[in-house]
Amino acid sequence: MIAAVVLVVALAACYWWFHPALNLGSTQVWTWICGICLVVILALAVAAARSIKRAPILKKLMLLPGAVIAAFLVGLLLSQPFVPGNAERYATVLTTTDGDFASDIEQVDYADVPVIDRDSAILLGNRAMGSIPEYVSQFEIADTYSQINYQGRPVRVSPLAYADLFKWLSNRDAGIPAYVLVDMVTQEAEVVRLERPILYSDSEPLLRNVDRHVQLSYPSYMFDQKSFELDDEGNPWWVYPVQRKTIGLFGGTTIARVVLVDACTGETADYAVEECPTWVDRAYPADLLIEQYNWSGAYQGGWLNSWLGQEGVVRTTSGTNGELGYNYLAQGEDIYLYTGVSSVTADNSNVGFILVNQRTGDSRYYALAQGGATEDSAMASAEGQVQHLGYQATYPLLLNVAGQPTYFMALKDAAGLVKMYAMINVEQYQSVATGSTVEECQEAYLGMLAADGLLSDDTAADASATREVTGTVARVAQAVIDGNSHFYVTLEGDATIYDFALPDLVEIVTYQAGDEISFRCVEKDDDAATVTVTELI
Repeated sequence: MIAAVVLVVALAACYWWFHPALNLGSTQVWTWICGICLVVILALAVAAARSIKRAPILKKLMLLPGAVIAAFLVGLLLSQPFVPGNAERYATVLTTTDGDFASDIEQVDYADVPVIDRDSAILLGNRAMGSIPEYVSQFEIADTYSQINYQGRPVRVSPLAYADLFKWLSNRDAGIPAYVLVDMVTQEAEVVRLERPILYSDSEPLLRNVDRHVQLSYPSYMFDQKSFELDDEGNPWWVYPVQRKTIGLFGGTTIARVVLVDACTGETADYAVEECPTWVDRAYPADLLIEQYNWSGAYQGGWLNSWLGQEGVVRTTSGTNGELGYNYLAQGEDIYLYTGVSSVTADNSNVGFILVNQRTGDSRYYALAQGGATEDSAMASAEGQVQHLGYQATYPLLLNVAGQPTYFMALKDAAGLVKMYAMINVEQYQSVATGSTVEECQEAYLGMLAADGLLSDDTAADASATREVTGTVARVAQAVIDGNSHFYVTLEGDATIYDFALPDLVEIVTYQAGDEISFRCVEKDDDAATVTVTELI
């Protein structure tokens, strides 16, 4: 009796600590069940060996845990794509329709283009954190860094976390006081202090551990990868997608619901995925969407074709360092996952690309008539253009520039700081346009498109939105911004501050007050303190 009580208490403690989903579609639950069944079978076998009289009964009892293990194996088998009918079901888990890039994707607005990647965002976040000594000694930044659209801007956001167990013991009552927000356009990072502290997070080891809290609140839900997001008022939330298995016991994973957890109070809200609030950006995890599209690409012609003929079989392109290859595109209020699509028999070119809305799961495929560069090839081309500087390219972002699908990437130095930018036409990828600013890069890219006959000179001029300025230099000042030299010039009778970035516009060093000067610059943004110069004339 005592042994049974101890066993029950031990199982309850294990369940509380590990909190697996109590769902037959959960492989973690089946691991537990099969493990217990094996222990029971072993115990019964030992008992049968010790008692010849009771052996027949004990051997019959062994059939029950054996049947449970057999049920698991049958469920596993029925989830496989080679089972008749399953390949077609896998191919339709994610429904993808053909789209028109020029009409579906808005023309790029460089005021909203993310120019840094996750690694650069982490560097900027650490720098912002270092400016607040009272936080540095007690907290660190969690490695979440979710990319979201916040108030119309692409940002990455991550909560603070207790630095270690002792810091948790001394700060748990007060909670986590802030989160870090990095603007991916302006490269500005700030530590946002909260009126209500974050009490539920990953760095809480016990009752307020957010994973444990939400799983025990919804015991039967199978949760996918969570994200840290902000609502329209800047309040922090944890977003938990809820999985549903559609094929056998374990196959055809999709998202059926979304559970939102208030990071400050622990209050939860449960929504059907199609009804979740519009500020939620990541209801469908990126890794799951990639997996779903690869099912579609592999099994659209049946399971046998995916192995033998491979006619029409495609897959998403791979990333760097063995990771999945994808990026994010902001459109309106939503975040879209972007990834290239290549044939399984030809890795060196893309046949198209997909954009998937991470809130709704809406998926569009855009074919490339002439094929296009893979993301790896585009990165190599951009790095080759500046090989004398040793810069490394970030994973490309897909933009619509004058109706042309375009790879855009930042070029970083060894310290991880963004120094230049590059643009490459997805279909005509032999030439690379670079610039010290986004505007300079765009000017060079549009000129390259016009020279290649992809755009008329008039269209390129209209898309560039630049103007010519002539005047007399009133004042010249020099500054170094993020390791890059800039000359700031004002003209007589003109209060505008014009920004000349080096080394592309190095001729500016020869000008001084009183000299006549002519140049081209972008149209002034009302919110910008300076105007970027693209060319000296």
